[in-house]
Amino acid sequence: MLAMPFIKRNSGARTASFAARLLIVLLSIGAAHAVEPLPVDEIAPGVFVFHGVTAEQDAHNRGAISNAGFVVGSRCVAVIDTGGSPSVGAALRAAIRTRTALPVCYVINTHVHPDHILGNQAFIPDKPEFIGHARLPAALAARARSYIQSAERQMGEFGRGLELIPPTRTVADREELDLGGRTLRLRAWPTAHTDNDLTVLDEATGTLFAGDLLFVEHMPVIDGKLKGWIAVTAALAGGDYTRVVAGHGEPGSGWRDALERQRRYLQKVADETRAAIKGGRSLSQAVTEVALDEARRWALADLFHRRNVTTAYAELEWED
Repeated sequence: MLAMPFIKRNSGARTASFAARLLIVLLSIGAAHAVEPLPVDEIAPGVFVFHGVTAEQDAHNRGAISNAGFVVGSRCVAVIDTGGSPSVGAALRAAIRTRTALPVCYVINTHVHPDHILGNQAFIPDKPEFIGHARLPAALAARARSYIQSAERQMGEFGRGLELIPPTRTVADREELDLGGRTLRLRAWPTAHTDNDLTVLDEATGTLFAGDLLFVEHMPVIDGKLKGWIAVTAALAGGDYTRVVAGHGEPGSGWRDALERQRRYLQKVADETRAAIKGGRSLSQAVTEVALDEARRWALADLFHRRNVTTAYAELEWED
């Protein structure tokens, strides 16, 4: 039987339960004729979330490594992110059907990364509006080939047959969606984690879907602008939300603390990268020296910290 030792959760009992449930789901969605629903938690009335595992996508987890969710109104359902493969998207769609028979009218992508969008095609039969940041179409077009190649290489059969679904509606600033007696407020942010970050606020419950503007446990990954992300992290910390759904991990009621932890890491990368540049340190030296104490506090640091320093060095080398 498939082992998933990389799953990290806050409670030992909850870890075992979650791992067992997810294992059953992943084995089932690989079967020829069965689609088992993803395990979702109702974190507020009508707001459901699947919490992905902290890992890189591979053939074992099928790309179920990021958080995804849906909000149910009186008229229809909005999905926020769809997972890292069509099979995970299908399992999320099945989870929706266990909770409501209402149609899926919107599929919202918080940004371009494949672990959040490759499940989109599972929702084509619902004929929803696919919604994303105004810069999402260009980002998706630029990365489509590499995403398709990487998915098959990393996930084998579960990464084949991909159809990348671009948004049919984009958000340049702020918009509202009516689910029937329930309003979602969408906000397009300046370049931060990526250049196409979009958040979704369920007004009824004060639940913010932050996408990868917030990482918990999983090391933050800089794919946009470091200075921009520090600024956006501060802006989010000043928000009046009841709860926040991160792109990875569970902040629980401590979402402000989670944002502060993320800000501390990003600021340390910025400060020490600036110092390295000022001191004449090369990039190859900087990636082995910058913010190592903070990096050790995060999962998957070996995969992403050097990349973050490289991105920061390129951004800060020529700043005024």
